[in-house]
Amino acid sequence: MSAYKTNLNRNWFTIVSLVSKDFKLKYRRSVLGIAWSVLNPLLMMLVLAAVFSNILKFGDEIQNFPMYLILGNVLFSLMSDSTSSAMWSILESAPLIKKIRVSKMIFPIEKILFQLVNFTISLIAVVMVMLFFQIPPTWNLLALPLLLIFMTLFCAGLGMLLAALAVFFRDVCHLWGVVITAWTYATPLFYPIGMLPEWMQAAEAFNPMYHYVTYFRDIAMYQTLPGFSEQVVCFSMAAVTFVIGLIVFKATEKKFILYV
Repeated sequence: MSAYKTNLNRNWFTIVSLVSKDFKLKYRRSVLGIAWSVLNPLLMMLVLAAVFSNILKFGDEIQNFPMYLILGNVLFSLMSDSTSSAMWSILESAPLIKKIRVSKMIFPIEKILFQLVNFTISLIAVVMVMLFFQIPPTWNLLALPLLLIFMTLFCAGLGMLLAALAVFFRDVCHLWGVVITAWTYATPLFYPIGMLPEWMQAAEAFNPMYHYVTYFRDIAMYQTLPGFSEQVVCFSMAAVTFVIGLIVFKATEKKFILYV
């Protein structure tokens, strides 16, 4: 038990150190530094609101359209950024993996946690938009930590799966960018789901990010709490993805050193 606790503490110290290093690298030589975690979602919201309100007129169908946009954008960015960086984590850490004996799982997990911290900072932008549109906070926002648990499990599972596959098949790294682009347009981030044909609306039931984005909008914008069945769906998608990713990662990690 003592050895396990020591190993856990060592791994946690390594993860915290790597998260700190990633923050320093991300904002190195940047005048505004960490403020970009707030400015990026705000600027993206303004651009998307201008395009989709004035050109495609989606904003006419959705009340507080900028709020609708920023909620979907920041949550989807958490998934896309964390899984993309986790996918590269083992390959980028190849020199360290070859030199010392270290738990390889800490590398994709660290990328997920780094993006989770970055997402938490970006919530300042969400609060600013809520204040601008005079959307009062409700007790439903207490469900946000539960949503983040779902997202962390989902992203960790997907990130570990991608990290393992990328070691053996470098094509995965190129293909994932295409998948993310397609996933972005397949998820109602900047358009109402009602504009989709019925068969596509039915297909959204199998899109995890549709459920998580809808969950976020429900508690922050529409001030409702998702029902029990929706909670079960969100947890099930996260748990199944995490288990699959963990199994694939643990089954292949011993061979990483031969391919990185």
